[in-house]
Amino acid sequence: MRYLTAGESHGKQLTTIIEGIPSHLPLLREQINESLIRRQGGYGRGKRMQIEKDLVEITSGVRHGYTLGSPITLVVSNDDFKHWTDIMGEDPLPEDTQKIRRTVTKPRPGHADLNGGMKYGHRDMRNVLERSSARETAARVGAGAVAKVLLKELGIEVTGYVREIAGIVSDVDENLTLQQRREISEASPVRTFDEKAAEKMMHAIDEAKKEGDSIGGVTEVYVEGMPPGIGSYVQYDRKLDAKIAGSVMSINAYKGVEFGIGFEAARRNGSEVHDEILWSEERGYYRRTNRLGGFEGGMTTGMPIVVKGVMKPIPTLYKPLQSVDIETKEPFNASIERSDSCAVPAASVVMEHIVAFELAKAITDEFPADYFPRLKRAVDDYRKEVREF
Repeated sequence: MRYLTAGESHGKQLTTIIEGIPSHLPLLREQINESLIRRQGGYGRGKRMQIEKDLVEITSGVRHGYTLGSPITLVVSNDDFKHWTDIMGEDPLPEDTQKIRRTVTKPRPGHADLNGGMKYGHRDMRNVLERSSARETAARVGAGAVAKVLLKELGIEVTGYVREIAGIVSDVDENLTLQQRREISEASPVRTFDEKAAEKMMHAIDEAKKEGDSIGGVTEVYVEGMPPGIGSYVQYDRKLDAKIAGSVMSINAYKGVEFGIGFEAARRNGSEVHDEILWSEERGYYRRTNRLGGFEGGMTTGMPIVVKGVMKPIPTLYKPLQSVDIETKEPFNASIERSDSCAVPAASVVMEHIVAFELAKAITDEFPADYFPRLKRAVDDYRKEVREF
C-alpha cells in the first residue's frame, strides 16, 4: 500500500491516489467524508474551515460500493478557487500583466517558505507555501479513511484525541475502552476527556487568539485489535514503531513522537518500564501493563497501541515575527496567511488517519492482500496460530 497526494492550498483541488488496497473491500464515499468533516472541526479553527466544505469524490478504483484492486483516486475540490483563479491558475499571464497579485517575497519564520524557495529557485514563495500548507493533510486524511475501513473489517479500531494544549494536561482513565475514548473525546470541543481541563484549554485558545498568538499541544492515537508480531526485528527499516514515528513526524508542525510512557521511561527504573508477560485461557498471551505502548522489538505485542505526537504552535501569527524580504533584504514583520490560533484538536484527527494508514500498510505487507476475503482469512488464521503458540 502507498499513496501520493497532489494539489495546492488555494488550487482547484486536492487529489489522493491510493495503490495496494485489496479488491472486494466494501467502501462508501460517506465513510471518507465523515473523516474529512471531523478534520475541519475543533475549537480554535479559523475562517478557512467555514469557506471550504471538504467532501470527496471517488473517481477511480471503486465500483458499486466495492474496491476493484486498482488505484483509488480521491478528489476534494476547493470551493474558494474561484476567488484565486488569477493567482493560482495554470495558464500563462497576459503579456501586459506586470506582476502576479499577492506575490510573496517575505518568508515567514517556522514555515517552509525560505528553505523551499532556496531549494526550488522560487522568487515568489507562494509556490512553496501553497503546497507546504497543512491543507494537504485533507488529502492524507482521505487515504487514512480508506485504511480505517480496511482495518475495521479486520477487527482493528483506531481513534485519536487530545492529551495536552498549552501545557494543560487532560487526565484519562487508562482502563477506558477505545469506544469510550472515542465517544467522550468526540463530544468535547477540544477532543479531550477531562471537562475541567477542556475549559482551561478553550480559555487558553481564546487568550492566544486575543493576543494574536498561537499554541500547540500533544495528541494521542489509541488502537485496539492489532495482532501481535506485526512489523519485524530483523532489519531497522522493517520496525513498525519506527515507521509510525516517521509518518507522525511528517504531519505539518509535529516535532516529536513517543510510544506508551515514552520519554518518561528515561526517568524510571527498568522494573517500572517493562511489561510483564501473562497468559490465560481466555486471552492467550498478554501484558500486565502497557507502558511500552503496544510495541517490543519493532513489533506489535497485541496490546493496545498508544502513540503520542507533539505539535508546535502554528507559526503564522497575528503577532508577526521578524524576517527578511528576499528582494530588498530589508527586515519586516512576517505576513499572515491563515488564522487558526490552535489546530491541535484537528491535528488529532490527522494523526489518527496517518497512523491508521501505516497499520493497514503493515497488515497488507504481512499477508496476501490482493483479494480482501483472502486477506481476512489469513489474518484470522494468524490470530488463531499465535493464540495457540
